[in-house]
Amino acid sequence: MARAVRSTGLESRTARLKLEAGKRHAVNIGPGASLVYRRGKSGTGAWFCRAVDSSDKESLTKIAPADDYADADGVLVLNFSQAQARCREISAEAQLPPHKRVKPLTVAEAAEHYMSWFRVHRKSFKDTERTISAHILPKLGAKQVHELTARELRKWHEGLCTVPPRKRLKAGESDVRHLSAWEATPDNIRARKSTANRILTVLKAILNKAFQDGLAVDDSEWRRVKPFGRVDEPVIRFLSVDECTRLVNACPADFRQLVRAGLLTGARYGELTRMVAGDFRADTGTVRISGEGKTGRARWVPLNEEGRAFFLGMAAGRLDQNLLFMREDGQPWGSSHQCRRLTDACKIARIEPAISFHDLRHSYASLLAQAGADLLTISKLLGHGDTRITSRHYAHLCDRTLAAAVQSKLPSFGVPEPSNVVALRGRVPA
Repeated sequence: MARAVRSTGLESRTARLKLEAGKRHAVNIGPGASLVYRRGKSGTGAWFCRAVDSSDKESLTKIAPADDYADADGVLVLNFSQAQARCREISAEAQLPPHKRVKPLTVAEAAEHYMSWFRVHRKSFKDTERTISAHILPKLGAKQVHELTARELRKWHEGLCTVPPRKRLKAGESDVRHLSAWEATPDNIRARKSTANRILTVLKAILNKAFQDGLAVDDSEWRRVKPFGRVDEPVIRFLSVDECTRLVNACPADFRQLVRAGLLTGARYGELTRMVAGDFRADTGTVRISGEGKTGRARWVPLNEEGRAFFLGMAAGRLDQNLLFMREDGQPWGSSHQCRRLTDACKIARIEPAISFHDLRHSYASLLAQAGADLLTISKLLGHGDTRITSRHYAHLCDRTLAAAVQSKLPSFGVPEPSNVVALRGRVPA
């Protein structure tokens, strides 16, 4: 690393404020590189880099405001030493041969570069491609990465949460439409902000990959864009035992098998539809969840007596490679075949609002937590990488300390008034 150059006229704000406004004051910091300071008429100064490239052509590039009145933060405002370091980076780039310099890169090109890596190393590339196509490319695809500003990215990020959710397109549809019945309630706005944060994460991953691979020279602009805070608190929906029973009874025969399997294993819909007869082990009473899904890690889930009997019946007469769960017409279950069936079953079972299939997974974990299972056990059964995500969703159900403290420590406030109110089966008074 080059040694910092000293300059009594530029290295302190006191000395710089004595310089004549409107004039450039330079100090040579290395071969072909000079750090330039200029104070405007308003009094605030700025740093520039005068660099000579490999063809002896000189250029002047603005670096950042100087710390004349505001303290340096290393990004928005630079002191003398920080400006020197940035000027050396600009000069080093300018002195590279033309074929080795970073070429201008659009966000669309950066996205394609990122996805070429993502398709090899990650599982959820289809969801990521849809996010990029729907939310990033229409607004930012043509922008040059080096021209992106924090202000522009914040405006884009904030705009994501002001529009209603998009409607799910049917086969053959291409026009983007938004839900007309969407209302800007606090919970809906929180959900939109949470979605905006996930999209921002994808954009930052794209830009960071370009920066790490040498396709972009500076990552300071998008690093300054922060996600919305306190919008990712999980709103967990889970069913009671009575609601689970009603839901199972309300399902058509073929779909009932999937719902029961979800409640007995906590598996995701895609994990169940890929399950084959060989994944069930009658001798150990366990079922294997393949690693082809979200996490990429296979796991074995133990079954209770009901689960063992259920899977034993499902696997009977099937070869190991045969799918366990098929539709009534003999075809495999598709990616969204469960949606309408579950909505109809919830209506029959009087479960309002209707749940998603993933809520069966939440019900599995929540019922285990209420029965006394610890977070580590639930985490392993669900296939979570660690207990952080499990704790985020189910810690309040596992913590018996708070309930025990209220039961044993809170004093009585007198004899309760008699009441004729009796709770209906399966319903808990508010």
